[in-house]
Order: sequence, then structure tokens, then C-alpha cells
Amino acid sequence: MPDAVRHELRFILNSEVVHLKDVAPTLTLLDFLRLQRRLTGTKEGCAEGDCGACTVLIGRLGTKGLVYETVNACIRFVGSLDACHVVTVEHLADLNGNLHPIQQAMVDFHGSQCGFCTPGIVMSLYGLWLETPTADAARIEKTLQGNLCRCTGYEAILNAAEAMSGTDNSSDKLVVTHEAISQKLSELSDGSRVEIDSPSGKTIVPGSVDDLAEVLEAYPEATVVAGSTDVGLWVTKHMHDIAPAVFIGNLVELQTISEDGTGITLGAGVTYTDAFEAVSRSIPTMGDLWDRIGGEQVRNMGTVGGNIANGSPIGDTPPPLIALGAKLTLQKGSETRTIALEDYFIDYGKQDRAPGEFVRSVFIPIPPEGDRFAVYKISKRRDEDISAVCAAFRLRLADDGKVEDASFAFGGMAATPKRATAVEKALIGGPWGEAEVERAMAAFEEDFTPLTDWRASAQYRMLATKNLLKRFYLETKGQNVQVTRHQNALAEV
Repeated sequence: MPDAVRHELRFILNSEVVHLKDVAPTLTLLDFLRLQRRLTGTKEGCAEGDCGACTVLIGRLGTKGLVYETVNACIRFVGSLDACHVVTVEHLADLNGNLHPIQQAMVDFHGSQCGFCTPGIVMSLYGLWLETPTADAARIEKTLQGNLCRCTGYEAILNAAEAMSGTDNSSDKLVVTHEAISQKLSELSDGSRVEIDSPSGKTIVPGSVDDLAEVLEAYPEATVVAGSTDVGLWVTKHMHDIAPAVFIGNLVELQTISEDGTGITLGAGVTYTDAFEAVSRSIPTMGDLWDRIGGEQVRNMGTVGGNIANGSPIGDTPPPLIALGAKLTLQKGSETRTIALEDYFIDYGKQDRAPGEFVRSVFIPIPPEGDRFAVYKISKRRDEDISAVCAAFRLRLADDGKVEDASFAFGGMAATPKRATAVEKALIGGPWGEAEVERAMAAFEEDFTPLTDWRASAQYRMLATKNLLKRFYLETKGQNVQVTRHQNALAEV
């Protein structure tokens, strides 16, 4: 057991320190705000982290100090909030009831009609303004990926955001109180394990990684919750019981990023947002892919380790990491082991992870100079959508132009993320030519038997996968293959 066990959650809600001694593992931040605190400015739209109507800011102490990020309150659990600062739209108005400058800009530029989505849009723009007061149009559009509006259209909203760009934020209350909030959160983060028993089950927040290992040895059946971008839907859409729930978003030890020239090591708790700079700098095509994983709120919450540990056959992270030859480090108790990422996925819903074992980190090799590497994502909607197919190709050619090595990995084509070993075998040792590529396409039928679902038919997936290999070939030969946003959405990559 750790030195201290605390039986309450402690966090700041707007300007109030909250102490909770009875928390259900499945209590979402949205329900807490609306039903228990009557802060109804935060809206419920989709309840799956898709529409952004429930957007709030979460301030947390991490490797960069106190950072505020937008999150979806509908899939964020209260159990994850220990030593955090929750900021809702109600916090923006001043004591005299005057609108915040961002709210006023939305009024001035007619950025709201029915108003249901407006609080979430305001909070997304507020988070951007705090981080980057001089954001350009591209950055504004990226910020609003996770906010949907049915009736206004986005031009007026973008105009409001651009009008705010460049305005001074130094007098904003979160800027003014930054040091005081940092100090208070540091006091609330006392290193204790949090254990709360409720009629709905046990909530645990480990005090350290060693404590996490101890918790999981005691509760090997526990649900480990990192970003909750998947687990949140288990609760809101499928009504699953996740108790006992172990929340690990507070563990700074799992949020480290290191580079050694050969690759990047990400702790299992590193979010897509935190990893973006390092990964996109060394492997630019990965940055392009990550810009299309969910909206900004999802990328702020979702972790690379969680996406891997969950083992989904349509996760966007595993295919490119498998193609790159990534390695996974797992921990059970005080023991660790490292395996190839592709060996972690055994079958649908089954991974090479023993009871009580957890993902500690992932090592992502940087492709050697001369290797060709590309990732393609096909989805019905270009941004903020789940893949029908995710394809990753890594190729090395010998001096004579023959294929020396190939690693092609796919999501959405099998029960797990999986390499196309028959296709690779058909190409290795031969010329990298169009005729050889077209002959190798037939080998996809040996590698995969895709399913038909509402995202795509089996026939479509197979055809798209073959065509993506052809596209990869053409691009390695210097041909620019254009896919416009006006084509059928399923053809977008």
C-alpha cells in the first residue's frame, strides 16, 4: 500500500474547491455539471465525444506546468479530475454579467443561431485564445474540428474567431490567476492514492506508477482509464459497468517523451496533442494522420498507449506503428518486458497482456534515410471520423531498385491491426515496378477477409486497400495523386 490513502476526490470547479467522497466510477463530468451543479451552459449533444457541445477546459499540472486543454465533458469521468481545474462557460462572464470578448465576437459576427452548440464553440475558441492569441485561419479551423453546428454554417464562426486573433489576453482571469491556480493544484496533488467506494463500485486513482502496478495486482479485473475516449462510450452508449475503475491521467511518469536519434519513446499516458510535435517533426506523415484523429478535444484526452492497449481493429495508431517496427513495453508488478507491437494483437478483443499487466511505453523507430513511408486513412467524413481502412506502407529499395524490405500494415481489414505478409512476400526481392505491384495486389486476398459494416462493405475495403498500394507506388515514383474534398467522402485519404 502507498504511504497515504485518501477517500475523496479534490479538484477546482471554476472558482470553488470541490471535495467528493461519493463518486460512481461511471459518473461523467457532463452529468455532474448539469445534474449536480446545475451548470447547464455545458450541453449534451451526442454523448460520444463527437459534436463538441459539451466542451469545457481542464487545467492540469504536467511536464510543462499548468496547461489548459479542451475536453468533451460527456465522456470525461469525474474520477479523472483529481487535482485538476475544471472551467465551464459560466466562468467566462465578469462579475457585472458582461460577455467575454469571445462571446461578444460571436454576437457581433452572427456566429450563433439556435445557440445549442455555441457554448462548446466558445470554450474551444477560448482554449485556443489562451494558448495562441494570434492564431491564423488554419489553426482556428483545426481547433473547431471537434465542434459541429447544424444551423449557422461555419463562416460566421470563423469570422468571429479571426476577429479575436491578435487581441491581448493578459487581463483574462485564467491568465491573471495562473500562478495561484498552479499553487492550489500542487497542494491538491499530494501523491496519495485515492480510493472511493460507492454503491456503483470502486474508483481508484493511483499515486504513482509503482502504486498503479500494486493496484492492478490487487484488482486484475479493473478497467484502466487513461483518456476515456473509448471507455466513455462503453458507458454512455453501451451502459457497461467499468468498476473497479483505475484512472491514470494524473501519472506524470507515464507522460514522458524522449528521443535518441533512432526513435521516439512515448509513455503510455502521452496524449496525441502532447506527442504531436515530436512525432510530426521526425515522421511528418504521422502528423498528417494525427490531425484527423477525432477533434481537438479527443486528441487532448486520447492517449497513444490507450489506443494500443484497447486493441481495436480500427484504431488509427497501430497500423503505422506496426509498419515502422514499433516496440511495446509492458509492466506487471516490478517486472517489465518488451515485445514487437505487431505481436501484441492476438485476436479480436484479445491481446498479449496478462492479468494485472499494463502498457508502460511504446518505442517508435524513425524510418532510416531512404525508406519510403506513407499512411492513408479512408473515412466517410474527412475530419473527426473513424476509419473504414487505415493503411501504412514502409518500403526499402536496394541500390539496384529491387525491394529489399517491406512492411505494410492495415486497420479495418481483419480482427486485429495486421500486416499484409503475403503482399510483402510477393514484392520483396523483385523490382519495384508497376507490373509487379499490380500482380502483388492479388495477394491481399490471401492476407485479409474483411467484414461488411455500416462504415464500408467488404468489397469496398478490399478494392480500396489494393488501390492504396497502387497509390503508394505512384507517389514513390514522384507522381502526385490528388484526392479532392469534392469527391465521394469514402474516397478521401
